[in-house]
Amino acid sequence: MRIRTANDAGPRRGGAYVLYWMTATRRLVWNFALDRALEIAREGSQPLVILEALRCDYPWASARFHRFVMDGMEEHRAALSGSNVTYYPYVEPSLGAGRGLLEAMAARASVVVTDDHPGFFYPRMIAAAAARLDVTLEAVDSCGLVPVRQPGVAFVTAHSFRRRLQRSLPELLAVRPRPRPLSRPPDTGKARLPAEVRRRWAAVTAAELRGDALLDRLPIDRSVPPVPGVTGGTAAGRRVLKRFVRSGLPRYADESNRPESEATSGLSPWLHFGHLSPHEVFAAVTRAEGWTPVSLSPPADGRRRGWWGMSSDAESFLDQIVTWRELGHNAAARMPDYDRWKSLPKWARETLGAHAGDPREPVYSLERLEEAETHDPLWNAAQRQLVTGGRIHNYLRMLWGKKILEWSPTPREALAVMLHLNDKYALDGRDPNSVSGIFWILGRYDRPWGPERPIFGKIRYMSSENTARKFPVKRFIERYAG
Repeated sequence: MRIRTANDAGPRRGGAYVLYWMTATRRLVWNFALDRALEIAREGSQPLVILEALRCDYPWASARFHRFVMDGMEEHRAALSGSNVTYYPYVEPSLGAGRGLLEAMAARASVVVTDDHPGFFYPRMIAAAAARLDVTLEAVDSCGLVPVRQPGVAFVTAHSFRRRLQRSLPELLAVRPRPRPLSRPPDTGKARLPAEVRRRWAAVTAAELRGDALLDRLPIDRSVPPVPGVTGGTAAGRRVLKRFVRSGLPRYADESNRPESEATSGLSPWLHFGHLSPHEVFAAVTRAEGWTPVSLSPPADGRRRGWWGMSSDAESFLDQIVTWRELGHNAAARMPDYDRWKSLPKWARETLGAHAGDPREPVYSLERLEEAETHDPLWNAAQRQLVTGGRIHNYLRMLWGKKILEWSPTPREALAVMLHLNDKYALDGRDPNSVSGIFWILGRYDRPWGPERPIFGKIRYMSSENTARKFPVKRFIERYAG
């Protein structure tokens, strides 16, 4: 279920190496695609080559996202230096400069393995590469505990997805990626890459990955700078995970929705860029809980808690990282145009359409919203957290979107603004889970609510005043006062 052949070309007889084209799962641990590439290399007694490339023309390419990815590339280069695995990091220096690199490296490969992912530009990129390559291209899914292609339908509620999850998890948890696959690399010599590759598409150096000189020369958006103090890569993601398990998990159920508490995991950027595996996160939580799969006896009734056999804190967190995160991947894999207006439930489109002409006061332009120039200090603080820190507190992201709906000329324009701001600034933007969170604001995975209100219709309503009554927000507002 996790491996699919993306084209009709067969393996190349006499190939010099196995090529792993690392794209969405940018890690050397807990990685089904790397496991598969190593399996093929060992079976054929061939060396392994890992190509990790970074384009400069992906949507929303900026210094913020480039820096995060390059941090991980620097880590990989150091980890594989001196090993018999050939690691080839390439950062495209100008638009189109990397065109032809994959084909040139695949020309001597017996098989090409890459990461399967249902979101962002990855499906189009894999399909285009599959059509160009004259050798087998296998795409391998490492997205979550549940293979994205396993459920045959797009689930419309978390409850229905949870029921399927409860039926399939006992079997799925028996199969996991290897925590340290390169502890036993192929027992071969190091691969020799074509001279043309090294000459035409020079690998980026450790100094270039570490410093800012290369980053400053690239044709990317530098108005979105790296987030101070936030580092990409698996090691950094593991530090965040360790801190969360130690200090955030024990109070997650009670405090994760409180903006002034630091009880959320903060793991989404490392999950989004593939630097951290959901399997590793799951393993860390189960170790902290002293849990084994023997404790799992799901009732398959869709209930949110009480079936894992863990603490309420752990079960609340797992509902986020397993149910809700993987529900977003399910939508990306199974729902055409999952990130477009027409993918909203019919009832949501109808109620929003019926109220599209309702008077709105005030109405803010994209520019005013982007600059956090509204009358609402809590919303402004959330927007500034997004712009400066690359994230919004989980609960406030919902409020943030509801207010954009209230302040935009039409619901469709509100959706466009939410996607624009989230994808431009959020380290976890452009992700199926991030998209599903935005579409939840407009009714996906929800139900009609009453009473019917102006602008919102039957869409669930939220307000800054109600949020301030539920949770302390004063220190959060002061922290991001601008």
